[in-house]
Amino acid sequence: MNEPAASTPMPVLENVIFDDIKIGDGASYSRTVTREDIQLFAAVSGDLNPTHIDEAYVREAPAGEVVAHSMLSASFVSAALGNQFPGPGTVYVGQELHFRAPVVVGDALTVHLTCRAKDTATGQVTIDCNVTNQRNQQVLTGTATVHAPTVRVRREAWQLPELTLTDEQARYRKILAMADGLPAIRMGVVHPCDAESLLGALHARDEGLIEPFLVGPVARIRRVAEQLGVDLHGCTLVDTEHSVESAERAVQMARAGEVDGLMKGSLHTDEYMGAIVATQTGLRTSRRISHVYVADVPRYPRPLLITDAAINIQPDLPTKVSIAQNAIDVAHALGIERPRVAILAAVETINPKMPSTLDAAALCKMADRGQITGAILDGPLAFDNAVSEFATKAKGIVSEVAGRADILMVPNLEAGNMLGKQLEYLAGGFLTGVVVGARVPIVLTSRADRAEARSASCAIVKRIVAYRKS
Repeated sequence: MNEPAASTPMPVLENVIFDDIKIGDGASYSRTVTREDIQLFAAVSGDLNPTHIDEAYVREAPAGEVVAHSMLSASFVSAALGNQFPGPGTVYVGQELHFRAPVVVGDALTVHLTCRAKDTATGQVTIDCNVTNQRNQQVLTGTATVHAPTVRVRREAWQLPELTLTDEQARYRKILAMADGLPAIRMGVVHPCDAESLLGALHARDEGLIEPFLVGPVARIRRVAEQLGVDLHGCTLVDTEHSVESAERAVQMARAGEVDGLMKGSLHTDEYMGAIVATQTGLRTSRRISHVYVADVPRYPRPLLITDAAINIQPDLPTKVSIAQNAIDVAHALGIERPRVAILAAVETINPKMPSTLDAAALCKMADRGQITGAILDGPLAFDNAVSEFATKAKGIVSEVAGRADILMVPNLEAGNMLGKQLEYLAGGFLTGVVVGARVPIVLTSRADRAEARSASCAIVKRIVAYRKS
């Protein structure tokens, strides 16, 4: 989380006026090129050449990786001229540039400026510009002509506005990378009889995440595939007459171990979940079933799990025990060895008039007694105290969880639903989710979910299946 800046001194900019500049004088400026630098330059300039921004494209190009815009390196020359030599008050007149080598993410560039000539009649200075990388290889050479300042300036640098990039494609790829190296899982796709649900399954297939078992009326599924112009290679088709039978048949397959997980298609959620939670024939375990969002939020430095936002409307304390343990197990599957669980309420103090604060206190004590395992719990915590170390310190809260939560446990479904959608639509978060607590992990998709979100959920399920087998 980007916290309010501490009261540290701002850097000071100081120039060198024309009269003080001597032939051979100069300065240097260093900066490491990041992926975000390249993306921001593309956004500002409008240069969308795929060489600079499309990782899938460049993998098959000669460079094999994203290459920075040439003018990004040139902009570092401009920064060195304006910030250091001659510094504030410098006015560009002309620039000659020669680009000698490509620049890629991670290159540490150093701009070397050297005064070649002065013209007292015009007040212009000619400066040689040489940019090298960490291997001392020239990437740019050239000559700049500038009007050097004539008035001395010494002032604090202007504080730039804070920027947050919301690169959804990169964050989607980061979630998929969680499942790298793991074998594809057998996924029962329940009643994929519309374009969105079928494309979602095929997208996950093409990403190497699942072997789809398409459970539904085969004639309808084939007709949708034909209309979309897609093929069903690698898919196993299981014929049923209608959506209720699709759900029941898929659950039977999960009980028999024929599939490793289930994904909702175009049937109603109550039909889908009804078959899953059926007392005698469903997929119940000793735990209550619950939903876990896995969120990648640009302004938060780690994956954030949110529970429960889709299954349990107003959970009581025993249900919250299952919700907490389910989320902890998901965190373990994602490689978070000892997740920090923040139990949310409106305040961070226990108030008998607010049942959520009493439940939070009870859950923490249950964790102390070993009734909830594998995590550090704290609560009640207000949302700001859960995710912001600045807010935590300001309120004097001493906690291993506050400000650094891995899991946010909400008091009820309404709070979780609103929190998840706010992070997605207002904070640019990329959210995917999974239902756990059943015999197999379950993907509960929304009609608004795109193919990427469905595939990301499959990546999470893939990690859970591998973790359970380990």
